[in-house]
Amino acid sequence: MPDIKPVQDIHAHHLGKWAENQALNILQANGFKLVMRNFHSRVGEIDLIVAKADELIFVEVKARTQGSYAAANEVLLVSQQRKIIKTAQYFLNRYPDYQQFYCRFDVICFDFPHKIAKTVQQDFSKLRYDQQWIENAFTL
Repeated sequence: MPDIKPVQDIHAHHLGKWAENQALNILQANGFKLVMRNFHSRVGEIDLIVAKADELIFVEVKARTQGSYAAANEVLLVSQQRKIIKTAQYFLNRYPDYQQFYCRFDVICFDFPHKIAKTVQQDFSKLRYDQQWIENAFTL
């Protein structure tokens, strides 16, 4: 029997992928090149890893709609930050060519002020949203 996901999970997945694509577009428009997407370690995941010159940015992407319990920039818990940091350390150990880069942790957030229909696949870019890029959102 196939693994059937609830409609809300499907909606959240589509919103998350859209937000990652938008964040990557923003980063690339600012001169960053994609190093890796959805990098996994035993401890966690980093949505985007990008580089420009000697800078390496580990990017967490958050998207929230109205009705969520908090705005996107308020939902990155300290425990999640630790997981991202440990995953970044794992990345640097696995790819030592990046160890000399200046590293930072950014968060790019998308907040939609209205509820979004959970049963319809949306083109989220046609909806109104607030976007925020938080550089150095947290440190080691």
